[in-house]
Amino acid sequence: MKGIFEAIESFALGLGGPGLALLAFLDSSFLSFPEANDLLIVAAVIAHPDAWWYYALMTMAGSIAGCYALYLVGRRGGEAFLRKRFSAGAFDRGLAMYQRWGLLAVIVPSLLPPPTPFKIFVLLAGVAKVRPATFVAAVAIGRGLRYGGEAWLAYKYGEQAKTFITENAPVVGLVLATLLVAGTLAFIVWRRRRRQQPA
Repeated sequence: MKGIFEAIESFALGLGGPGLALLAFLDSSFLSFPEANDLLIVAAVIAHPDAWWYYALMTMAGSIAGCYALYLVGRRGGEAFLRKRFSAGAFDRGLAMYQRWGLLAVIVPSLLPPPTPFKIFVLLAGVAKVRPATFVAAVAIGRGLRYGGEAWLAYKYGEQAKTFITENAPVVGLVLATLLVAGTLAFIVWRRRRRQQPA
């Protein structure tokens, strides 16, 4: 497995930003390279620190494009695929989650690193007919926070960032997702109370 990753790393880094975008597209759509994007961003930024924002943007763009391709599959026929793999109750709960939370139901799983099954959430978003603009915005926010944060850490801390991300990515992703959910819920409660106040 290590040899395969090293070959992928060499190929992607050889292409620079487009290589990171291509790998992110494939990983977010029809193939799977667990944690490869995260580690490649760090490796690219360590080699070219001043371009940290460029590598983050290219990886984010590739991931958005890959997610959108998978989203279209879900929109055009993903329901039958998902119903074969999940119980009717689980499928219906998933659809209800998207219909209620929309943007948030995409952002939270997009923040989380493997082994979070993000592709299932992408397919569900297509089946639930989440608006394309809403879907793209949600993925951009989630992936932007994730890949932008990793690129910035690599810019600031170099090789130490690779160790930190490898050992703490699940915890950091969970903390970010929790803060995002808590902030959104607080905003919803505040807005409802504001509406209930007499003019």
